[in-house]
Amino acid sequence: MTNVAKVIELTAGSTKSIEDAVETGIRRADTTLDNIESAWVQDIKCVVKNGKVAEWRVNMKVTFLLK
Repeated sequence: MTNVAKVIELTAGSTKSIEDAVETGIRRADTTLDNIESAWVQDIKCVVKNGKVAEWRVNMKVTFLLK
């Protein structure tokens, strides 16, 4: 059997850390996608308020196997 994968792009955010933003995105994607194989963090951004980082945002590509 040959596997076929699909890649989607998503953005997730966290007020805690970059790692938490990635984990938040993966957890959310896992609620609607099966067989997630990997994620590639493509971009990291932050929202700045009053001279401080208020939120981290990551743009990532998530790969999952099709049934």
